[in-house]
Amino acid sequence: MMWARLVKSVTKVGIAALVLGALTTSGKAQTVYQGKFRLPFETHWGGATLAAGDYTFTMASASSSYTLYIHGQAGDAIILAAAADENVVSSRPQLNLVDISDVENVNTVEAPQLGLTFSYSTPKQIRAGRKEARQNTMPQTTPASQMDENAASIQVYSAGR
Repeated sequence: MMWARLVKSVTKVGIAALVLGALTTSGKAQTVYQGKFRLPFETHWGGATLAAGDYTFTMASASSSYTLYIHGQAGDAIILAAAADENVVSSRPQLNLVDISDVENVNTVEAPQLGLTFSYSTPKQIRAGRKEARQNTMPQTTPASQMDENAASIQVYSAGR
């Protein structure tokens, strides 16, 4: 009788392990977007702060949640996009950053493979006083690409499937 209970328990544990293994394998097969990037400086992204270094990311589903799972040597983060737009500006995947009060923040992620640009919340920029704002204005002859000095892009590389 004890032998029958033992066999029954071992069978249940074995079946549970097989089911968990199958779920884990199928979860990896459903990744719709993945890549890697290098941050040259500390960067804020949504509610997370990422140290300078190499990172990989995955997006399990291109559904309305648009959640990125980011993995790096300094730690991991789960970032939820505030919005997604079908207007992709760049032909290559990239992180677009904006400098707000001397802190780099990810503003958007362009994903041409998905045909989407993901937007992330950033803190409000502190406005300069009236005098200071006049001194920092740029002449009208300056090209638009030079006028936005507080923006930068970081290329994203495909991690393969």
